[in-house]
Amino acid sequence: MIKNLKFRRHLSIRFRIFIAMTSLVVIAFGGIAFLTIPQYKEQSNKYHEQRLERKKTQLQRSISYVFQETPFGLKKKEIDSVFKEKIFQIADVQNVNFSIYSLEGTLLNSTIIDSVNNKISDSVLIKLNQSKELSIIEKTNIGGIQYRSSYSLVLDTFSNPIWILNLPYYDDDTLNTYELDSFIIIFGEVYFLILIIAIIFSYLISVYITKSLSEIGKKIKLTRIDKKNSKIQIKARSKEVNILVESYNKMVGMLNESVEKLSKSNKEQAWREMAKQVAHEIKNPLTPMRLSVQSFQRNFDINDIEIDKKLDEFSKTLIQQIDTMSTIASAFSNFAEMPAQEGGKINIIETTRLALKIFKEKHINFKFEDKIIEVNIDRTQMVRIITNLIKNALEACDLLENPIIQVNIKKKNKNVLIDVIDNGVGIPEEIRTKIFEPKFTTKSSGMGLGLGMVKNLVSSYGGNISFISTINSGTSFLISFPISKR
Repeated sequence: MIKNLKFRRHLSIRFRIFIAMTSLVVIAFGGIAFLTIPQYKEQSNKYHEQRLERKKTQLQRSISYVFQETPFGLKKKEIDSVFKEKIFQIADVQNVNFSIYSLEGTLLNSTIIDSVNNKISDSVLIKLNQSKELSIIEKTNIGGIQYRSSYSLVLDTFSNPIWILNLPYYDDDTLNTYELDSFIIIFGEVYFLILIIAIIFSYLISVYITKSLSEIGKKIKLTRIDKKNSKIQIKARSKEVNILVESYNKMVGMLNESVEKLSKSNKEQAWREMAKQVAHEIKNPLTPMRLSVQSFQRNFDINDIEIDKKLDEFSKTLIQQIDTMSTIASAFSNFAEMPAQEGGKINIIETTRLALKIFKEKHINFKFEDKIIEVNIDRTQMVRIITNLIKNALEACDLLENPIIQVNIKKKNKNVLIDVIDNGVGIPEEIRTKIFEPKFTTKSSGMGLGLGMVKNLVSSYGGNISFISTINSGTSFLISFPISKR
């Protein structure tokens, strides 16, 4: 039952229209057949009744002529004798066989050679006596053929009943059956032809009606809340579809406005956060610079014998803080700068080896399976990616007694995988979703603008970056690049 409900729920409107129109044709023709066949049978029954009635009337009229020709004043037995001579003559003239019974139901004479009842049943006599029409019809079914027997009173010239006329008749439906069979055959052929036409017509109509709805459905499936959507440009085939198209286009217009506002708001919010972090980082070296200048100003004495030494220390302090500010500015600049899309091929193995040489730490290990794996990426940008990941790994392992940083490179299908693994402190759960966001930290080499820049670079060259981290067990950054075709 549940499966049937689900199936009905998923039927398309096009299929429903097609089934409805086709079913309407089937039901209509079924109804015609249902009403026509009983109507044919009813007409056949009326035909036999009317035919039997005409034969009975003609016989009664012929018998009345016999009474008119019979001399007046004859007794009942004499009339019976006269009629015995006339009965076969009447049967020949009317081309019908019949029997004459007395009012008590005893057979007097008959033109039927075989199967003649010598006596009328009591039930027939009772019905005949009670009938106001002075005649009744008895129906029997023998061997699938319906037989009718007409029993009517024969009246003399004084309208007194004298005999009972029995006219047997069987329903010969040969002609009617032939006509019915012919009708059914012709009806079936016409019905089959019209059904084929109805199926084709129903399909075309359903396609015509639902074409607009199908196009609207495709557009709705492609609608996204995070990007600009296009409006539906179709000619509506009905008022209802036109209302639906207008409503959708209006909704898309409002949605596009919301997307633009949201995008603008997100960008503004991101730059606000960036500005706050930059300002915070710049303030850090400015404070010791200000204190150094004030202290030097208060204690400056041109006659001091150590004035050269103090001036040198003061200069070194300022230079150190200026270098810190320069590092912060460079990091911000590197993040904001879009990397140049240079299409030169590089050997990722050799480039990574050169990037690792600038680090003197002995616990950095490099492992690879192939000596040459070519990737379409700028060499300088690749060095920046590796350098940033190694710096983050070194910082994560800074307090460990036995730090280990492992860099693995291998092929997988049509991609090259670069895995940078450390056994450091791991990334806290609360900041994992924001790990690639552009923001500073209070650490000069922390996971701030560096990882955001790495993600931008990897994405710009068609790669992907992801990470897995466990607290106090380490972190693994996995980068995937498509291998260049030779």
